[in-house]
Amino acid sequence: MASKELNSSDYIEHHLQNLTFGKCSDGKWRFADGHLNLKENSAHQEHKEYTCEVKEMGFNAIHVDTMFMSLLLGGVVAFFFWSIAKKATAKKPSKLQNVFEYIFDFVRKQVNDTFEPKNNKIIGPLALTTVSWVLVMNLMDLLPVDLFPWIFNGFQSSTEHGPVHFFKVLPVADINAPVGMALGVAVLIHYYSIRNKGLGGFISELTLQPLGKWAIPFNMLVEIPGFYAKQAALALRLYGNLFAGEMIFILIALLYGSMFDSISGAMWGVLGVFLHLVWAIFHLLIIALQAYVFMILTVVFLNQAHQTEH
Repeated sequence: MASKELNSSDYIEHHLQNLTFGKCSDGKWRFADGHLNLKENSAHQEHKEYTCEVKEMGFNAIHVDTMFMSLLLGGVVAFFFWSIAKKATAKKPSKLQNVFEYIFDFVRKQVNDTFEPKNNKIIGPLALTTVSWVLVMNLMDLLPVDLFPWIFNGFQSSTEHGPVHFFKVLPVADINAPVGMALGVAVLIHYYSIRNKGLGGFISELTLQPLGKWAIPFNMLVEIPGFYAKQAALALRLYGNLFAGEMIFILIALLYGSMFDSISGAMWGVLGVFLHLVWAIFHLLIIALQAYVFMILTVVFLNQAHQTEH
């Protein structure tokens, strides 16, 4: 539901902003300017004592929508697994139990084929949690971009009447969420590398390969950037694909703006509905594939952290 007060570029910019809360330059914590309407009957005209610019917050800016949706969906996944496990039975399994067992068997097979050490009891649950959590977050991209702000604002346009002006429902379209997950994987990579190879072995792997001790500067120039580039790519790949998908949905949503203005507007609106359906069907493949890729690369990187051949 694109607001008629916004042109195309404004509409796109509006939907790419997060609901931000942070520490302002005066030391007080507030919502960012324009992100929350705190003054009655004056949308986008907040009192200065209640708000400040995002750039003032710096590192102390929190994307409330990203945190909320990530934790909410993580809780949904955890509750889903817990409820199935609580009711699981071998005699007469439910349809949900069958679905869960299929997912579990699929993930277990991927881990067994990719992860060589068989005595690690963490990798399997980690892989299952990762693919499930990322998949559910990715699925949020299929929801209409204005749906949640519309609901939060009492079924009114977020750019005209309601208090919540910004709310991005897709957490992984915010670079902070994929980077946060990739940092968690990076911590595990360092932990298992040092535990299995020793600190000296881990450092040697980054300094003595591939040309030996006589070429340590060159080895470091090759190995260290490559080692950390793989971990950065884990986040950037997920973010890039889902951000691009969200952008396409936003561009398609622009076609709805003049749907009820004229016959030609109605035609563009019908085309938008058709394009939305086509892109959503195609995007399902991207959503599932990116969840799988994030999981399998996590397992591959952790498997490399256990290898001690060098």
